[in-house]
Amino acid sequence: MGRLIKAVLVLAILGFAALVAYAYLAEMTPVTGQVTVPVTLNAD
Repeated sequence: MGRLIKAVLVLAILGFAALVAYAYLAEMTPVTGQVTVPVTLNAD
């Protein structure tokens, strides 16, 4: 039982490290563009 818990813990740590590496190294820049929307204000 102890080996199973140790294996799960090691896999969780490796998965977290892989997630952090992907977040830092992956191309995660958003697509940007200008949006123009006319707004009508009812100022009574």
